[in-house]
Amino acid sequence: MTAGAWITLEGGDGSGKTTQADLLAGWLTDAGRRVVRTREPGGSEVGQLIRDIVLHHRGDIAPRAEALLYAADRAHHVATVVRPALERGDVVLQDRYLDSSVAYQGAGRVLDGTEIRDLSLWAAEGALPDLTVLLDLDPAAARERLDSADKPFDRLETEKSDFHVRVRDAYLALAAAEPERFLVLDAAASAEDIAAAIRDRVGALLAAR
Repeated sequence: MTAGAWITLEGGDGSGKTTQADLLAGWLTDAGRRVVRTREPGGSEVGQLIRDIVLHHRGDIAPRAEALLYAADRAHHVATVVRPALERGDVVLQDRYLDSSVAYQGAGRVLDGTEIRDLSLWAAEGALPDLTVLLDLDPAAARERLDSADKPFDRLETEKSDFHVRVRDAYLALAAAEPERFLVLDAAASAEDIAAAIRDRVGALLAAR
């Protein structure tokens, strides 16, 4: 896409994305790279308004409406945050992107995953990350982590176990279809072991660029 690098982190709720993003951002900054930390939904002012709707709205949201809200956030986020950062040569480190929509709105909400992906690609003008790190964790283990965190659940975290099983299966299918873009790691491993594997892959990516 540009001279910068775009890295996304994916996985079910409770898989440890925030921890790994923090560790990777620190490593990149220490190496002299400019890092832009962002997320979807909510990586822009407009996106934060959308985030409040899709994650914290107390009433029901029709599945297709939910998918369109995520796509709207994505369109604005890529145009106003991601592309400008990459054009500056920054490393964009992002929590969730279109793979989350395919997994959560496609498989989780039982919509057509291909249609969800096409919608996201249209919204983002075809933009795909250089690397997607998938932190894979059994949904039951993820639930234990969320329970121990002692914080309110959002709309997706409160879904039943079969929803999260579908999400996990969809993520693994996406990774299998695009092995060149994905790095799949066992989120049950130690945080440092996971971080080391991510650093190895990111280091190789940056060296090649």
